[in-house]
Amino acid sequence: MTGLPAGAIVNEGSFSPEGGRLARARTADKRRRILEAAVHVFARKGYFAARVADVAKKAGVADGTIYLYFRNKEDILVRLFDEVMSEHVQGAREALHALPTVEDRLLAIAERHLAVLGGNRDLAAVFQVELRQSTRFMERFTASWLRDYFELLDEVIEEGQREGRLRRDVNRKLAAKMFFGALDETVTSWLLSERRYALEGLAAPVVDLFLRGATAPARASRTRPAPALNAPARTGR
Repeated sequence: MTGLPAGAIVNEGSFSPEGGRLARARTADKRRRILEAAVHVFARKGYFAARVADVAKKAGVADGTIYLYFRNKEDILVRLFDEVMSEHVQGAREALHALPTVEDRLLAIAERHLAVLGGNRDLAAVFQVELRQSTRFMERFTASWLRDYFELLDEVIEEGQREGRLRRDVNRKLAAKMFFGALDETVTSWLLSERRYALEGLAAPVVDLFLRGATAPARASRTRPAPALNAPARTGR
């Protein structure tokens, strides 16, 4: 609510600072409503079956209003993905500075990932199902924010190697993809499950399994000596 009297008109071209702020706030609010409506419509109807008119109706705006903010239906999906991933990656980068260990950093990333999608089932459906209906979509998103996400994970793993807490012989790019893949499948399983449970609560088990593996410590010590964490593993005989 702006607190303006009913029927008041704000001239969006006005030079008034207050008028400019109100206009920008109204624009941002309408754009957000459209994106939120798109998440609901794409999740319930499916991206390809949904129409721009469906999104407009859910957002409570005229069909033509959509085109003031987005070029077409595909642009809505692209902007939705960009904004969610941008917030996640940038927020994670800011949070990691204060965390002392690689375990803490990976846990923070995992918790953010699962909290974002676990907090909005429709958004999870769009990300886990609708985005994957098209190879073209996947290629585009992999080349943008998903690439930045992998770079963030690569940096965290490299820091862990430098600190001597992770094996230096680990392929960082492969490890980053495996970590993301574990989170990704965790979200998909939650989305498809008939049970309802807190997705974020699985962050710690995922990180623990990623860092320590599934082999029992006693058995691991019998099968081969564990290499020093701060030294490269031998590759030859």
